Amino acid sequence: MRLLRRFALAFPPVLVASAVATWALANVWYAVRGADRSFIVDMPGEPVYKVIDATSPAGTRFTLHSYSLELGGRSFVAQTALYPADIDVRQPRVNLQAILDERAQRLDGGKWNRVDWRDVQGAPAVESVGSLAGGRVLRQLVLLKGRRTVSLAYLAPAGAERTPDAERFFGSLRLVQ
Repeated sequence: MRLLRRFALAFPPVLVASAVATWALANVWYAVRGADRSFIVDMPGEPVYKVIDATSPAGTRFTLHSYSLELGGRSFVAQTALYPADIDVRQPRVNLQAILDERAQRLDGGKWNRVDWRDVQGAPAVESVGSLAGGRVLRQLVLLKGRRTVSLAYLAPAGAERTPDAERFFGSLRLVQ
C-alpha cells in the first residue's frame, strides 16, 4: 500500500512537469533576422529559409528571401527583397497596390475583404485580409522602405486572423536598416 501511495503522490507532479515542458516547447519564439539584417520578426518556431529567384517586369533578376513556418494548421511567412534599379519606387503606394493586385488573384472573389494603408516605422505599408478557398484566411502586411520590400503573411482558418500568435507575429516586426 505504501508503494501505491508514493506512486499516486508522485504522479501528479510528473504530469504537471510534463505539461509545463510541452507548453514551453510549443511556445518558443524565434527572433528571425531578415537578409542583410534588414528586419527582425518573431516566429513561433524555427522557420525554413529559402532563396527565391525573382525577375522584375523589365527582366532584371533579383533575390527574394523567404522564411516560412507551418504550425498547427497555420502558416507564418516573412519575405524580403531589394528591388533592382529598374523598378520605380518613387511612388511606394503604386508598388504596394501592384503587390495587392497580384496577390488578390489567389483570393476567393479576387479581392481583399479589408485593406488598411498606413506607415510602419516610417515606411509606407498596407495591411490586408482576404478569404481563401477551403475556409482559410490570409492576413498580410507589406511595406516598402526605399528599395527594400518586407512582407509578412499569416494563413489560418477563417476567423483566426487576429489570434494572440498572429498579433505577436505582426506586432514584433522591427525594421533594422
